[in-house]
Amino acid sequence: MKRLKSVIAVGSAVVSLGMGVAYAQEVTVKLGFAGPLTGENANLGKDVERGARMAVDDLNANPPVIGGKKVRIELDVEDDAGDPRQATQVAQRLVDAGVKGVVGHFNSGATIPASKIYYDAHIPEISQSSTNPKYTLQGFDTTFRLVANDGQLGSVLGRYAVQKWNARSVAVIDDRTAYGEGIAEEFVKSATAAGAKVVSRQYTNDKATDFHGILTEVKGTNPDVVFYGGMDAQGGPMIKQMQQLGMTAKFMGGDGICTGELPSLAGASLSGRQVICAEAGGITPEYVAGMDNFRKRFKEKYGQDVVIYAPYAYDAIMILVDAMKRAGSSDPAKYLAYLKKTDYKGVIGETRFDSKGDLQNATLTLYTFNDGKRESLGVQH
Repeated sequence: MKRLKSVIAVGSAVVSLGMGVAYAQEVTVKLGFAGPLTGENANLGKDVERGARMAVDDLNANPPVIGGKKVRIELDVEDDAGDPRQATQVAQRLVDAGVKGVVGHFNSGATIPASKIYYDAHIPEISQSSTNPKYTLQGFDTTFRLVANDGQLGSVLGRYAVQKWNARSVAVIDDRTAYGEGIAEEFVKSATAAGAKVVSRQYTNDKATDFHGILTEVKGTNPDVVFYGGMDAQGGPMIKQMQQLGMTAKFMGGDGICTGELPSLAGASLSGRQVICAEAGGITPEYVAGMDNFRKRFKEKYGQDVVIYAPYAYDAIMILVDAMKRAGSSDPAKYLAYLKKTDYKGVIGETRFDSKGDLQNATLTLYTFNDGKRESLGVQH
């Protein structure tokens, strides 16, 4: 009996020691996420947060091995409310928290000032949605994006207005944010180069709800197309108020209005009006099944449909971890070089970065709206 107890005791000690070794080998890697979880763009910010959390959950269900050790990913989530000043405060908190990489921010106006904080700390940042070209033109080797930029979006939309809609006159409104101004200016360049004339240039802000004054000014110029540089929270009410004023102009905007929620924001006034928008990404045929599966899993997990950029946030998390795995380290100083050489096939397609951190061969998708739903007009390059 004593011999049996001794064997059991030794066995228990070995098991305990083995568990201790296994526990010691487990490592937690903290990643940061920042976006507008409150404010006018909260629906969009929460969408990308869910995409990022879904990626973390998928990774932790089958822990990745980095440098020979199993890793658990922890996500540190911060709300920047889409505000540039708050974004820099959030960025500093994430740096102080010791994150090894950041997904976000959402709005270009928040992403650009925050990127300097991450650059100074040498922490990679992947924005899943910021389109202003300035973001990757600052000379920071830590900035990356997963979508086409405003130059590409505005160029395609400007040409479409003139070549497909035969627009000869356009009115342009923007919300004075880095995003809104950027895409509006790119649209103006493209549309005027294609032969259109800008007959009205108006400005609002990203918290406005009443556009009757500027729309009355616009109506007086009788434009063929009204282009809005801003988000769906203003784009929807703007379409409603165009209807109230009896305006018949076609309506156009970038990815900020190109959401599944625009029909509910615009209401019945969306019916019968030609509306075109562009999403700063595009799923080529070979990735459609994977995207459909992602959307299904997302709906099952959260009880809500993807709004727009959740799949991009999902891939951003995966791309950061993929670079760490290839580098054998979660140390930004070691894995950044591998991040620059990314060749990753994910939900949104194949991701490869150019020397600035922009996508090589970026795509975008044009959409219109029919019967209260977004309808794709095809992927553009």
